[in-house]
Amino acid sequence: MIGFINGKVELRDDPYLIVDVNGVGYRVLVSPNVLSNLSETEEKIKLFIYTHVREDTLDLYGFLVNSDLKLFENLLSVSGIGPKTAIGIFSLGSSPQIVDAIRKGEVDFFTAVPRLGKKNAQKIIIELKNKLGGVNDLDLSEKDVKENEVLISALKTFGFSSREALDALKNIKGKGETTEEKVRLALKYLGK
Repeated sequence: MIGFINGKVELRDDPYLIVDVNGVGYRVLVSPNVLSNLSETEEKIKLFIYTHVREDTLDLYGFLVNSDLKLFENLLSVSGIGPKTAIGIFSLGSSPQIVDAIRKGEVDFFTAVPRLGKKNAQKIIIELKNKLGGVNDLDLSEKDVKENEVLISALKTFGFSSREALDALKNIKGKGETTEEKVRLALKYLGK
């Protein structure tokens, strides 16, 4: 499978880009976020790629950052959500806005996507809420929520899931004064 492509934008045909990579033109379906960050005279672009294969077609979906690709793959893990619907969700907002809508259970946010009904919107929220984790589960003040978002992000870079990070933060609650100390304590807890 293709992990990423790095090349020159040869043609912009919204919502597609044709990217020339050493003489080969790849047709990539991209989100409006990618298109809005692209000027008409864009020379080079690097896109993280999701390859969707069916018996009659091979489609490439491109994202500017790997975290957007991961969120896209999480959306695809929900039964009934295909790649065109998932990329349509990205037209509603940025990754943080999508994750926030999942955490808050905002069904109306997702039903704005064509071909995405209320039942599938509810499925997205139910199935992904635990995967993405919610710092709201910690029941902390606003200051603590922001600090814990940083801690969860740091623990995820070490390869832990959101759920594991949340469990560790619940365990070390009230211990450690600096962020570094809290990360160290969380890593110690997760290493058991």
